[in-house]
Amino acid sequence: MPNACAVVSCHVERPLDDAAWSAFAALQARRPGGFEIAPLVRPPEPGAGESESLWLARARIATANGPFGLHTHWGGPGQARPAGGDPAALVREQVAWLHERGLRPRLFAGGGWYMDEQVAAALAELGLADCTATAFRPSYLAPEAPRLALSAPARLRVGEARLLELPATHSLGMAVRAALGRLPGYVHVYFHDTDLLDRKRARALEWALRIIGRRRGPERLDRLVADEERDFSAVASGS
Repeated sequence: MPNACAVVSCHVERPLDDAAWSAFAALQARRPGGFEIAPLVRPPEPGAGESESLWLARARIATANGPFGLHTHWGGPGQARPAGGDPAALVREQVAWLHERGLRPRLFAGGGWYMDEQVAAALAELGLADCTATAFRPSYLAPEAPRLALSAPARLRVGEARLLELPATHSLGMAVRAALGRLPGYVHVYFHDTDLLDRKRARALEWALRIIGRRRGPERLDRLVADEERDFSAVASGS
């Protein structure tokens, strides 16, 4: 990994919302700051009446403009974190569904920042890099909520497997505040497609990315590597 670099990802949670999709697609095509924004996309939920054909058309457009990833909401559109069941099994099911339709995700982010060792093992087996860790604690999470805490890329030991972890370091608001201030060597800005529905937030994000892109070399998220190894248990909490 370069000594100083920055990457950007978007949790595309409403890809079938015309306004959210149009705003995201336009921003991704503009590449503010030189960033190829990685779309981490929530798959369609047939039970919620979401169109598979429209979803696939938009996912393919997003894939053509940046490294593609999966964003799993374990409880459907309105429930990000698991409320039961087998979280790892759903990840395997969704990756298989994407493969069957010619889409090859290289990245993953767990809804609500959820991660456990079984999901991590599944991702390592499937060859996906993970973007679920954060350098900060999301304020809405309970203290005991399973999550990963990490501030720079690392290879996590999960049993005999290794999972490349590419943590998020800055939310939209954090990126705006840090753009002209102190930045770490590794910067990973994440935002949600719904952030772009607020014009003020959308303008602030684009401004911040242009500044950060000048201060840190823009990289593609799927091209990062890591030399450091850590045990999964050393960065996991609440599990």
